[in-house]
Amino acid sequence: MLAALLLFVHLISIVVWVGGMAFAHFCLRPALPLLPPPERLRLMHAVLTRFLNWVLAAALLTLSSGLGIMVLAARAGATMPWNWHAMAAIGLVMIAIFAFVRLGPYAGLARAVAAADWSAGAAALANVRKGVAANLALGVLVVAMAVLGR
Repeated sequence: MLAALLLFVHLISIVVWVGGMAFAHFCLRPALPLLPPPERLRLMHAVLTRFLNWVLAAALLTLSSGLGIMVLAARAGATMPWNWHAMAAIGLVMIAIFAFVRLGPYAGLARAVAAADWSAGAAALANVRKGVAANLALGVLVVAMAVLGR
C-alpha cells in the first residue's frame, strides 16, 4: 500500500510539473502576443507566481516520493534498474533548472514588472521560457525512460 501511495504521489507531481510546462509553452505563450507588452508581462508574472509555487511543491514531492520508492525497493532486495538512476539524475538537473529560473529570470521579471520596465521584463521572460523549454524536454525524456526503459 505504501509503495502504491508513493507511486501515486510521484506520478501526480510529475503530471502537474510537466503538464503545466506543456500548457505554458504550447498554449499560453503563443496566445500572449494578443496582449500589449505591459499586460502580457503582468499576466505572465501572475501566472508564473502561482505556477512556480506549484512546481516547488511538485519537485519536493517528486524527490521525496522517488527516494521513498527507491528505499522500499532496496529494502525488498530489488536491484534498481538503470532507468531509475537516470531518471533520478535528470530529476535533480530539472530541480536545479527550476531553482535557477525561480531565483534568476523570474525574480528579474518580478522586479521589471514592479518598475514597469517592459524591455527588462521581456528579456527576463525570454530567459524563463528557455528554462521551461529545457525542463519540458527533460521531463518528456524522463517520462519516456519510465515507460520505454522497462
